[in-house]
Amino acid sequence: MFKVSVRSIFFPLICFLFPVKFAFSQGQQADTLRLTVAQAEELFLKNNLQVIIQRYNIDNAGAQVITAKLFPNPDFSFNNGIHTNDVSQGPAYKDQSFSVSQLFTTAGKRNKNIQLAKLGVEQAKYQFFDLLRTLKFTLRNDFYSIYFQEQSAKVYNDEINSLAKTLTVFKDQYAKGNVAQKEVLRIQSQLYTLQAEYNNLLVGIDTLQSEFKLLVKAKPDAYIQPVYDYNLDGKNIVETVTYQQLLDSAYNNRYDLRLAKISVDYNSMNLQVQKATAVPDLSLSLNYDKYGSYGTNFIGAGIGFSLPFFNRNQGGIKQARIAIDQSKVQLQSQQNQLESDLSTNYRAALRLEKLYNSFDPQFKNDFNHLIQEVFKNYEKRNIGLLEFLDFYDSYKTNTLQLNALQLNRVTTLEQLNYVTGTPFFN
Repeated sequence: MFKVSVRSIFFPLICFLFPVKFAFSQGQQADTLRLTVAQAEELFLKNNLQVIIQRYNIDNAGAQVITAKLFPNPDFSFNNGIHTNDVSQGPAYKDQSFSVSQLFTTAGKRNKNIQLAKLGVEQAKYQFFDLLRTLKFTLRNDFYSIYFQEQSAKVYNDEINSLAKTLTVFKDQYAKGNVAQKEVLRIQSQLYTLQAEYNNLLVGIDTLQSEFKLLVKAKPDAYIQPVYDYNLDGKNIVETVTYQQLLDSAYNNRYDLRLAKISVDYNSMNLQVQKATAVPDLSLSLNYDKYGSYGTNFIGAGIGFSLPFFNRNQGGIKQARIAIDQSKVQLQSQQNQLESDLSTNYRAALRLEKLYNSFDPQFKNDFNHLIQEVFKNYEKRNIGLLEFLDFYDSYKTNTLQLNALQLNRVTTLEQLNYVTGTPFFN
């Protein structure tokens, strides 16, 4: 009778070693979107609304160049007499006058404004490409995070399913007096702990899924299933690229750094525009008066300009000079931040690479084999249930740590790509 009970207890535990197909709740979604990281990037570039909005900013800046190239329109005025007390020249309505005037900008204002608008287009382009860099980094990080957290969720799912079945069997055996209550409570406690941890993990996956789906504009009810084959085992890929190579690439390819540099040029050109604004513009006019004061059919010409006695655009010039100094400091700050970020991430990537490559490639297989031997010993009653659960808990912890380490290694490489603005490690 006891042998039958033992078999009925051990049978559900086989699920620990031969896990069923991954079936946690999100994975059962009917609308599952399987994507490689390259396919995800393709959807992102095609559908992401933030990218589309930023493209419009480039077009908008281009339109400002067109505006800057336009000349001022001439002014035209016409007057027709209505009433006069002097009828010697005939009725008042016969007196008509015309005036045409044209504004001419001075000090090269038009060309300077064109150059300023063109620099604005370059700024919009750099903002666009820097947005791409940032969003791609988020996209790829989310992709790898979802993948490795799903691998961890499989471990939880398999253990929870098996432990729930085992708990049902142990409760039945406890009712028959074949097992002690402490073993039932120990399994129940372990199950509740796993369920809480599993739920927290799923919440994190849901958050990543939501952000990822917004980036690629997938359906809200879809489930993203990353397709990825981790193949970095034993590879020293960070060591093949020197820190100086990464730094040089960052200085050449970081669009936010280019934006900071061109902001200095933009503010320098704006200073020239503000100085030119202090120079008065000229307005030339041509006038005709049919019955003018000096006789009939009077034609006159005129010139007009403001006298720069009080307003010489002192405030605008001062603001432009301040903006130049500010943009130079901002450029230096970004360069310092770049070097600091690159140095920190490069050291972290090297450290993770050495740590991961120091592991025995056979360790995972050996550990899986050890768990199988532990199960056999438990089946033979050479070890107790608590010891068996402790061994399996160690297996779970090791698997989760390995997934976390692999994720950290991949995301550190992505961080280097992000900091340098160059896909060194794709």
